[in-house]
Amino acid sequence: MPREILPEVQIHPAIREFISNNHKDIVDEVKAAVASNDVVVVGMAQNPVPKKARKLLTQAGIPFKYLEYGSYVSMWRRRNAIKMWTGWPTFPQIFVKGTFIGGGADLEKLIASGELKQLLGG
Repeated sequence: MPREILPEVQIHPAIREFISNNHKDIVDEVKAAVASNDVVVVGMAQNPVPKKARKLLTQAGIPFKYLEYGSYVSMWRRRNAIKMWTGWPTFPQIFVKGTFIGGGADLEKLIASGELKQLLGG
């Protein structure tokens, strides 16, 4: 299921490097966390859904790494880099064993079905 993105040949050469490096540090930080943790929750302050996702994981006894980037009024441009990288429009963004599984409702379904424990090898 390839996701549509603008082909590089349709991006003017003068701005390709800017696009490639735009808030790359935040994406690299998420990539590093995903590479070194079984479960990663990427969220933001003031949003109740990342908080609920963390609570569900804690109740299920599943350890996780939490990364928080700003709030509704701060760091939204930086968070956009994560959204563009995953293609997911909202937070939290949740990764399990290196695979992006979606958001809070998706996590809840995986926990309820028992699939999350299977994905974690349990």
